[in-house]
Amino acid sequence: MPRVLIVEDDQDVRRAVQLGLRHQGHEVFAVETGEEGLERLRPFRPDVVVLDLMLPGMSGLDVCRRIRDRDQVPIIMVTARGDDIDVVVGLETGADDYVVKPVQARVLDARIRAVLRRQDASLPDGTRPRAETHGELVVDRAGLVVTHRGEPVTLAPSELRLLLTLSASPGQVFSRQQLLEAVWEHSYHGDIRLVDACVKRLRNKLGEGRNPRYVQTVRGFGYRFGTS
Repeated sequence: MPRVLIVEDDQDVRRAVQLGLRHQGHEVFAVETGEEGLERLRPFRPDVVVLDLMLPGMSGLDVCRRIRDRDQVPIIMVTARGDDIDVVVGLETGADDYVVKPVQARVLDARIRAVLRRQDASLPDGTRPRAETHGELVVDRAGLVVTHRGEPVTLAPSELRLLLTLSASPGQVFSRQQLLEAVWEHSYHGDIRLVDACVKRLRNKLGEGRNPRYVQTVRGFGYRFGTS
């Protein structure tokens, strides 16, 4: 039974989401402040955190940063406006996905199950589970371990899945929509900001500069994994 930690200050929303997710078979613990969420993170050990962006006191963005400083648990951000600039900031801060209020339990349940499937970072049939060396980057598909210059790279589930997807076909250009479907399982109404923010986080963790060696942009098309 997946464990879900909800951080939401609106009592009605919190109760509705909590009841809906429990009905979907999740074990749920709900709190109303970011401080409480951080306190419950270690003892509850959630599989997913559902985090409201607008919280009293410590903001959702600050909570997201604090979680990412110590944990790679998947984070699904809840926002009141899908076009808010804070969505982009939240994704770049470390959120793996987001939903827009009013939150529907079945939609959130689908996102939770998708992010948990991403956590095992499984790839389509035919991909050989083996360690690959790309210059100073080593990708161990069997152990789901990534090292760069001999040092382990800690990646969130979406970041790892993105890297595995791109590096499975070096040189192949993937559109943002293709990556949304492969990594986030968003076949319809996908938001390409998920892809761009995840690429930015992945590049930062790989120490990529202005001319990325590994995760390269193909302007007007999408992204590819560099072969040189």
